[in-house]
Amino acid sequence: MESRVKIFAQIRRDARVEGLSIRELARRHGVGRPTVRQALLQAEPPPRKPRVRSAPRLDAFKRVIDEMLRLDTEAPRKQKHTARRIFARLADEHGATDLSYSTVRNYVRRRRPEIDAAVGRLSEVFVPQEHAPGAEAEVDFGEVWVVLAGVKTKCHMFTFRLSYSGKAIHRVYPTQAQEAFLEGHIDAFEDIGGIPTRHIRYDNLTDAVVKVIYGTGRQRTENDRWVLFRSHYGFDAFYCHPGIEGAHEKGGVEGEVGRFRRTHLSPMPVVDYLEQLNEQIRGWDLDDENRRISDRIRTVAQDFALERPLLAPVTADRFEPGLSLTPRVNRSSLIRVRMASYSVPARFIGRPVRVALRASEVIVFDGRTEIARHPRVVALHGQSVNLDHYLEVLQRKPGALPGSTALAHARAAGAFTSAHEAFWAAARKTDGDAGGTKALIDVLLLHRTMAANDVVGGIMAALTVGAVTADVVAVEARRHEALAGSGRPPVEEVRGPERRVVSLTQRRLADPAAVIAGLPADTRPLPSVFAYDQLLRLPDRTTSPTAVPAGQKGTGS
Repeated sequence: MESRVKIFAQIRRDARVEGLSIRELARRHGVGRPTVRQALLQAEPPPRKPRVRSAPRLDAFKRVIDEMLRLDTEAPRKQKHTARRIFARLADEHGATDLSYSTVRNYVRRRRPEIDAAVGRLSEVFVPQEHAPGAEAEVDFGEVWVVLAGVKTKCHMFTFRLSYSGKAIHRVYPTQAQEAFLEGHIDAFEDIGGIPTRHIRYDNLTDAVVKVIYGTGRQRTENDRWVLFRSHYGFDAFYCHPGIEGAHEKGGVEGEVGRFRRTHLSPMPVVDYLEQLNEQIRGWDLDDENRRISDRIRTVAQDFALERPLLAPVTADRFEPGLSLTPRVNRSSLIRVRMASYSVPARFIGRPVRVALRASEVIVFDGRTEIARHPRVVALHGQSVNLDHYLEVLQRKPGALPGSTALAHARAAGAFTSAHEAFWAAARKTDGDAGGTKALIDVLLLHRTMAANDVVGGIMAALTVGAVTADVVAVEARRHEALAGSGRPPVEEVRGPERRVVSLTQRRLADPAAVIAGLPADTRPLPSVFAYDQLLRLPDRTTSPTAVPAGQKGTGS
């Protein structure tokens, strides 16, 4: 029995393509009218309680038996299944202990000739095809190698190509899993501004096809999430024949993968993040519109201008391509997602969180609140660790900071700058290792509410006068932000770096005419310790009336 997702998709397609009424849709699909109205309102069926029903005896295994018989059509003559061998495999591999041998034998006797006749081989003939504007597209993945953060890495390039104009969209992802497959479609639809009205051609990718049903033409068992995606955006899929036999059915995108790889990705691109490469690819896709395909008279851009108005519109409701997972945060404040680890704030240790695993990033939620976002880790057993997630713990354990993985990642990513290093060194020299590290952590906490360049500017200003406290850094960071917003030049360009931070000592000793930061002139006299120096002088014992002669002791009162 078909899943509700597929029934909803068929109802939406029949309503969209054939314009059937609710009554006709209900009659065609054998469902009630409320179900039809529900399908027309939303692509995803509402959850319902599963019905408990008894499994049929032979009907549940007919598809398995048919698959065994289809495999026999390509097997050696002396190694084909007998009815007794099929009966044994059903019992051993599928738990069919309630079936009788005679039932299986009679079904095999009837189905074997039918399947053999359906798989008759004909000589392959290629027929030239014409593609209507806005009607068809082709999709494929291709392997590419990228020097990613200094490491030669195997990645996967998603390619979407309109069959009429040849307009193509490319994206490089660390994986070709379903989240990359769906995200590539969404980017392609949004970039070209529409969706093909007839169908999109595919290989039998596991992201879309669960099972190829041989002997039934193009029939496939599709992934439910893929069916939901197609229903959401309103397009149909055309699956090519498996293997080399079906390669010519989407030859346009097969050639496009190789052309783009040779033209723009040779030699291997060198980037720190895949998003940098995809930004370059967006520009290359626009440049490629000026080329001519084969012996065409018009350019890709000219043909695309004719095709674009004929595409179906893209729905404003964006489909979430990420895979939803619920890992638990371990004692190191890390979650494990697809053989890689990602940090979250330490307060979530021991709690389950929700993860949206996308092709290029990993987003972590607590309920509906986003608590962490990381670029997707490509390396097996790799880590993405954010120093900010551990600051509250490091305030209690400052000695753990120097050798922490979070600090190493922050240095490698450039988030922990030379200014932070200089502040840490000055703070440790003044307040000791523990006190200096705590002062640094207080400064790092400022990054949560201030821009990174403002905090770095505040650090540099504080170091010019030897101030190693977070309060001074915060004041100077706000001042840096205000000056940047007003468009005025930095203070050090006007007054010199030694005047960036106001020093009251310098202000007191300075010329009253040189007013710093608008402070009024200080007319008070300089302080003196003369009165205290009198205490250091011994009294004259010969003239003092209270002097006690030598050798005598004073009497107590």
